[in-house]
Amino acid sequence: MELFVFLCSLIIFVSFALMPLARRAGAPFLLIALLIGMLLGEDGPGRIQFSNFAFAFDLGSVALAVILFAGGLETGRSVFRSAGTPASLLATVGVLITGGITGIAACFLMDVPWQVGLLLGATVASTDAAATFLLVQQSGIGLRQRLKDTLLLESGLNDPMAIFLTVSLTTLVSSIQTNAPVDLGGMALFLAMQAGIGIVGGIFGGRVLARILDQLLLPLGTYPIMTLAGALVIFTGVSLVGGSGFLAAYLAGVSLKARLKRPIDRIVDFNEAFQWLCQMVLFLTLGLLVTPSALLQDIWPAIGCAAVLMLIARPVAVFLSVGWMGFTFRENIFLSWVGLRGAVPILLAIYPVITPGPISVGFFNIVFIIVTISLTIQGWTIAPAARILQLEPKAQTADQAEA
Repeated sequence: MELFVFLCSLIIFVSFALMPLARRAGAPFLLIALLIGMLLGEDGPGRIQFSNFAFAFDLGSVALAVILFAGGLETGRSVFRSAGTPASLLATVGVLITGGITGIAACFLMDVPWQVGLLLGATVASTDAAATFLLVQQSGIGLRQRLKDTLLLESGLNDPMAIFLTVSLTTLVSSIQTNAPVDLGGMALFLAMQAGIGIVGGIFGGRVLARILDQLLLPLGTYPIMTLAGALVIFTGVSLVGGSGFLAAYLAGVSLKARLKRPIDRIVDFNEAFQWLCQMVLFLTLGLLVTPSALLQDIWPAIGCAAVLMLIARPVAVFLSVGWMGFTFRENIFLSWVGLRGAVPILLAIYPVITPGPISVGFFNIVFIIVTISLTIQGWTIAPAARILQLEPKAQTADQAEA
């Protein structure tokens, strides 16, 4: 036990200690966590044999719920007034367009049936909350508030659509093997339940949690952990009744912050720290799960899919869904570029692998490559892109003065 605790604590301690180095180098911190996980795996010096996809999926889901809840606590209700409509469109229409274009490209690049190609497109269609929250903050750039709010809010709202598409297309792919009929009505009901129950459960659950916390007299240090436990109750409860627990966790954080009368600083600080820990554990686990030598088998089709996703699918989705909603051309370009992929697509890629059907681990490897390319190229260039597009406040003020 002592050796196990020593090694786990050392890995987490060293990973956090590398954060300042990553910031100075401009490297995405989450990419470093993935690399550490890969080094600890079976192809690295660590030689740890880990291939339990089901456990990784469950652990990653809980970690993502904590990340989303902490992100909701940092989101004010004013964000919905300024960016609610564009973020919602990107989280629904944008995800559909991105997944469709990427999926069609995957059919040709990978020579797979259209159902499998669209499944790949669906898994990488949503932006990632963990990556977006962290990398936008880590970049230290100043953006117009509506633009920043749209990016952050979109990443918190687009999980239900991505989950719906992934689950539905996984069912469709599996039905091809078994010749089972496709239940389109059931799929539509699934989407409605995911979004509807997730919204209601998250908002109502956050309000109830705030009321309970306001009425209880407890030692100050216990409120943060009780809040986190309440958030996980909301996440799992909504999931058990058929809703999107991820959406509920995010909205519970927003609702709690808006309703809580008690000082919230301790709660926010604790959840921010725990969010970092969950991100670390999540990306270390996903890095540990992958076998680097197996990635080379499908490297070129994966690079092609990543290029289509970043350079064609995301920009088309942005300009079609929100290009007419008051953003400048430069802001639309920035929205197109900062469509960061992270833990969510990798988690969604695990689902068809652990579901009985024709999807193999190779599918997971391709999604992993796409996400790694997104984190490396897009994550590394957030700040330079903002400067090149002159989106920082000083640049905007100068443009207005010249006008």
